Amino acid sequence: MKRIILFVLTNLAVVVVLGIVASLLGVNRYLTSQGLDLGLLLGYALVIGFGGAIISLLISKPVAKWSAGVRVIEQPQSPDEAWIVNTVRKFADQAGIGMPEVGIFEGDPNAFATGAFKNSALVAVSTGLLQNMTREEVEAVIGHEVAHIANGDMVTMTLIQGVMNTFVVFLSRVISYAVDSFLRRNDEESSGPGIGYMISTIVLDIILGFLAAIVVAWFSRQREFRADAGAAQLMGRRQPMINALARLGGLHAAELPKSMQAMGIAGGIGQLFSTHPPIEERIAALQNARD
Repeated sequence: MKRIILFVLTNLAVVVVLGIVASLLGVNRYLTSQGLDLGLLLGYALVIGFGGAIISLLISKPVAKWSAGVRVIEQPQSPDEAWIVNTVRKFADQAGIGMPEVGIFEGDPNAFATGAFKNSALVAVSTGLLQNMTREEVEAVIGHEVAHIANGDMVTMTLIQGVMNTFVVFLSRVISYAVDSFLRRNDEESSGPGIGYMISTIVLDIILGFLAAIVVAWFSRQREFRADAGAAQLMGRRQPMINALARLGGLHAAELPKSMQAMGIAGGIGQLFSTHPPIEERIAALQNARD
């Protein structure tokens, strides 16, 4: 599947692990003999929800390098590599951020930016992008990725994902407690959560997780419009970004590893779960933008 947010996938895994660890350590004491302690549950949900998002952010760059097979350009080995590094440096200086690491990965046309901090991010472009686009178009794509970094999109997505994770953890357990209480309403001798609570929690975590993914994907689509506009601003004109998007619309965009799909330049399936708007909408937004 394309364009299912990396953050959602990574966060789900991290949240599950944190939840299991919390259970083993007895941290999840929000279920008491008197019933559900909503204050403790909210604190538990905040720790698990934001913990998953923050851990995902902190490991985003090494995970990206490994999953996409990125070769970081330490010393340029060709004029093209030197040009890419110099282009990233130029835009980073214009945007007022630290010089990101620059890398290349094998594949069809795509690019991404990632990293926990503005001044130590990563910008990577695919070999297919370099082979199928003009230098001006590649420059626009690089500007788009640098704009993501300058806009703080990685941190913004982390905060949004953390909020969504918190709601998922909190609501799934509140609803599951209500379901379990209803199923055991005539069982006066039972204490502690029953099988209804356990099963409902798992099912609701999945269902609410998908609903949260829709919200996160919507925010991700808005961020793409801002990055397109940012690229146009860095280049001083809109046409190169428009040309790059138009060319991407006629190419087969690479399917990035799932850990990097939300940060790519193109792709996506399904209006609700797509992390990127349709190419046509992005071009129209640039064409209609005020100078």
